[in-house]
Amino acid sequence: MNKTVYIITFILLAFPSFSQKRKVQNHPYADHKLYHFGFHVGLHTQDLILTNNGNVTPDGETWFAEIPNYSPGFSVGVIGDLFLNPYMNLRITPTIHFGDKTIYFKEQAGEKEIRSGIRSNILSIPLDLKISSMRLNNCRPYIIGGIYGATDLGRKKGNHLLLKPVDFGFEFGFGCNIYMPFNYVLAPEIKFKFGLTNILEKNRDDLSNDADKIYTDALSKAVTRMIVLTFNFE
Repeated sequence: MNKTVYIITFILLAFPSFSQKRKVQNHPYADHKLYHFGFHVGLHTQDLILTNNGNVTPDGETWFAEIPNYSPGFSVGVIGDLFLNPYMNLRITPTIHFGDKTIYFKEQAGEKEIRSGIRSNILSIPLDLKISSMRLNNCRPYIIGGIYGATDLGRKKGNHLLLKPVDFGFEFGFGCNIYMPFNYVLAPEIKFKFGLTNILEKNRDDLSNDADKIYTDALSKAVTRMIVLTFNFE
């Protein structure tokens, strides 16, 4: 009798655990590697924060510049990830951003307008700290942030504006690791990049016509901004 009671009690206690549906975790040891590599592809938009200074030309004209709209560019890069602890990783993600910016110059009287395109192939090398939440089945959200250095590989002289080849700044963003059944991790990620240096080149020895310098003289500062949406494969 006592044995029967013990058996029934054991079955009743164990039944809830047997009846619960547990999801199988894909790639369960992905977050325990000391280091790993990957790549990413995505889209971005480039922007410049332009500071107009109200300079008056010898002809009495005052020019202003703005970027009223944006066009998407393509981004591709590699990922190197170093495990620090169960919730933090150090990452370096060298990335090339292929894109362009269209700057509109308008004379104050509104009678003249010039459009200038700047094509940029920017190599950016960020060093980021990735902070992740606890894993929930096959998803793990995270935030990421750090600093970056960048250089423009497609810099072309002779444009209305010339930008310096080197830039520095900081970035932050967020994403979510999705653990796929084919032994890899897919992570949609969005980042916001903020340049910290003035990249406007004021020395325009590349211009043969001094009259073209009025567009550079109309500005005192240009600072980069960028929004990047990538899909990481690790």
